[in-house]
Amino acid sequence: MAKGTAPAVAVRPGEEPWRADEIEALGDELRSEAVRLRAEIAATEQGIRDLLGGTADEGGEDTADSGSKAFEREHEMALAESHREILGQVERALRRLESGEYGICESCGQPIGKGRLSAFPRATMCVTCKQRQERR
Repeated sequence: MAKGTAPAVAVRPGEEPWRADEIEALGDELRSEAVRLRAEIAATEQGIRDLLGGTADEGGEDTADSGSKAFEREHEMALAESHREILGQVERALRRLESGEYGICESCGQPIGKGRLSAFPRATMCVTCKQRQERR
């Protein structure tokens, strides 16, 4: 999406239409989030490489140190996976914004709602459908 050419985003009945500057701000926020997440993923992956590289050199460490490093490695791997999942959601939201599908619930096809998207720009479902999904 080029600057100044914001696509229309659906709104729920009774909501004010999205202004071009609001849509542009959402896109900017999503792009910034993607950059931040990519940097965090890279840093976390480097931390994992550092932890894995250190294990070969430390044959004489005690069991507590070894366990602590294993825990830290698992934590770093879980963190990286979480960041990758969120990055996927952000990239999906950006694709939907660029294709004109942004703001439409993937489940029911109704508008997600301006308030929800303002608070959670990577949302792909309206509140009702998301609650229904989480109850399953």
